Amino acid sequence: MSDIKTAIVTAAAGAGIGAAIARQLAADGMRVIITDLHEGRMVKLSEELSRVVGTECPWYRLDVSDHAAVEDVFNQVAGRYGRIDVLVNNAGWSKIEPVAEMSLETWQKCIDIDLTGTFSCIRHALPHMIAANSGSIVNISSISGWEMTTEHGAAYSAAKAGVMALTRVAAAENGKHGIRVNAIAPGLIYNDFLRRIYPDDFFDGYLAKKAFLDRLGQPEDVAHLVSFLVSEKAGYVTGEVYGVSGGVHPHA
Repeated sequence: MSDIKTAIVTAAAGAGIGAAIARQLAADGMRVIITDLHEGRMVKLSEELSRVVGTECPWYRLDVSDHAAVEDVFNQVAGRYGRIDVLVNNAGWSKIEPVAEMSLETWQKCIDIDLTGTFSCIRHALPHMIAANSGSIVNISSISGWEMTTEHGAAYSAAKAGVMALTRVAAAENGKHGIRVNAIAPGLIYNDFLRRIYPDDFFDGYLAKKAFLDRLGQPEDVAHLVSFLVSEKAGYVTGEVYGVSGGVHPHA
């Protein structure tokens, strides 16, 4: 078994939080396994991470809502490298529809990816971590799990609140195995894709009305906290949910 820690990051090949986390963990010296549905971007990121770490950082095409596929990928990783030390559940999906108009398809897809997908990855990482009597899991939730607002949609908010509860119970069950489970609840984290969705005045208004700090959140802000939570510096931290929102939604 290699001494290099092995980390799996889901939905890691885009321009946002997942890729930033993958790059940070590679900079921390971990072998980072990236999963996503975008093969072209995964190939490029895999090559980049492999150069940084100095060893293979492979990619796997994975839909986290496919429970059997998650099991297969996680077993392949454990069989190939003999360990799964870190799991970061970053995959998510959202479509905003009012509850009175929401289709069952929208509700189910959001729950399947955001909540059940997180469960599936935890479920299939835990046996390998339990066998090693160590491991760290970080789930990416959202401040939408705390807020009372129409901005995020009921399905997404419910799923992300569920991720917080799942985090706490998984932490309670698995601390005896040396496994820590925490979550991060980001607020608005900027990436270029958001410019295609929201007008410029949305971002200006967010800064003026909500953010305590005079800037938007960046993917690296989340990645830095992940780096801490999976490190030995956070060795006595488990079952927590940390907000990264620039003060938009402080939570105690």
